[in-house]
Amino acid sequence: MTSTALWRVEHGAGDSVPLIVNVPHAGTYLPPSIAQNLTAAGLQVPDTDWHVDRLYDFVPSLGATLMVATHSRIVVDLNRDPSGLEMYPGASNTEICPTVTFHDEPVYMAGMAPDAAAIAARIKHYWLPYHAQLAAEIARIKVRHGYCIVLDGHSIVSEAPRFFAGRLPDLNLGTADGRSCAPSLAHAAFEGLAGAAGFTAVHNGRFKGGHITRHYGKPGNKVHALQLEMAQCCYMNEAEPRAYDERRAEALTAVLKQLAGKLVDWRPATGDET
Repeated sequence: MTSTALWRVEHGAGDSVPLIVNVPHAGTYLPPSIAQNLTAAGLQVPDTDWHVDRLYDFVPSLGATLMVATHSRIVVDLNRDPSGLEMYPGASNTEICPTVTFHDEPVYMAGMAPDAAAIAARIKHYWLPYHAQLAAEIARIKVRHGYCIVLDGHSIVSEAPRFFAGRLPDLNLGTADGRSCAPSLAHAAFEGLAGAAGFTAVHNGRFKGGHITRHYGKPGNKVHALQLEMAQCCYMNEAEPRAYDERRAEALTAVLKQLAGKLVDWRPATGDET
């Protein structure tokens, strides 16, 4: 990715369903002014949610919206609170401008990590515009349908001792411990994931949803948000060059299509927007 555009958005024909799939961590672009300060490990953008946008490329065909960030999370993490609030108190948390990789390797050369002023500038120039666009997409869907569902799409290496012991379940649904969407929607979503043959699934386990899920998921405001974190071994080879595995990805994509179907078939009922 060499474009300086911060995102791409694909709208489904007629915006016929109230679903947005947002992919904030699949981008790999590094502005030269940032790349020049990175270590060899940082230049490899190792903590990218590799190929997740490809897994969800069917979304516009449903009449839904797909929004994908283009820049690496090293530039700024779009799924973190800009105030620095920790998502998981007491656990290892990544920063809004990460300084070490998931495997504790330095991202920046000595003395080159961004200071407070540089972080504030990145929030202004990268984080805020992306979130303004996402908020606008949500508002557009609400005007058309009366409510909006946001599915935040993520993936991570299946083993990351910094964050969790052992191997991560394949499909990790997060709804901020039930606060970010209607219970009936969470139930419908997890029902499909838990029943997917050949995959393991958990709801509100180690990954309960990041800033996007927690910030936008306000059932009382007619916005229902869920996060799906997937183990990367389900669809790709985790070792370099991190190749997409067509066979494994085909099975996972079928699960994602089923999940999306459950989300678009759901309708809010009395009591769902509290």
